[in-house]
Amino acid sequence: MKILISADMEGATGVTWPADVLPGTAQWERCRSMFTSDVNAAVLGFFDGGADEVLINEAHWSMRNLLLERLDERAEMLTGKHKSLSMVEGVQHGDVDGIAFVGYHTGAGTEGVLAHTYLANSLTGVWLNGERAGEGLLNAHVVAEYGVPVVLVTGDDLTCEDALGYAPEAPKVAVKDHVSRYAAVCRTPSRTSAAIRAAAKEGAALAVRHEPVRGGPFTMELEFDAAHLAAAATVVPGVRTGEERRVAYTSETMYDAIRTFKAVTTIVSAALEEQYG
Repeated sequence: MKILISADMEGATGVTWPADVLPGTAQWERCRSMFTSDVNAAVLGFFDGGADEVLINEAHWSMRNLLLERLDERAEMLTGKHKSLSMVEGVQHGDVDGIAFVGYHTGAGTEGVLAHTYLANSLTGVWLNGERAGEGLLNAHVVAEYGVPVVLVTGDDLTCEDALGYAPEAPKVAVKDHVSRYAAVCRTPSRTSAAIRAAAKEGAALAVRHEPVRGGPFTMELEFDAAHLAAAATVVPGVRTGEERRVAYTSETMYDAIRTFKAVTTIVSAALEEQYG
């Protein structure tokens, strides 16, 4: 049994505000340890549950945040940027039996600690076939095309609630309770580590590949906080203007949809100015 862990940071234990997740800050250095603790707890739990391999794909910002030296020696870690499937890189090779979303968060325009979708700000909403979508839902559709089930979700309480829509059977661990976008009631690393390990052991039983789900076509609609960002997004072939500050595009597969989404967010990031966005 091989498990892939998609590890994001905003939903990690103790994380509540931007400095906690921005590489290079003192708070980021502090929170890296708690992030690593969450991920390692999932690793231990999956091995407890019978996994033979666990691959961790770093999915946050620089994708160089986890402390490799503190991970269980049986695990392996894919670190660094510019990966074909970004947050779920590794799922496409046909040898993954289940995927865990560790340290996840809610999507742009919704309630939740550090809620966003790919871009920290600027993107105010994402809809997939008319349904508001965060990174969890988007990535769940991607991995479904490879027959891989989501077997664990961790993050704040609203992230766990959101996951009921795309991974109803997967165990969920709330490491903190949302108060505002930048505040939460947090549990200690010792408590969250124990809870994540137990949930991962339980989730390992769900790691059974199924027939790939071909659910296309997929229409993505994106809303930005400024008109010039929507205009910039139309540089990507197939992306068309929609309602005010919105663009849309349609892809036959989720593989293509998520890659176009990544292209759009990259172009939009380049169109941002420091003060005015």
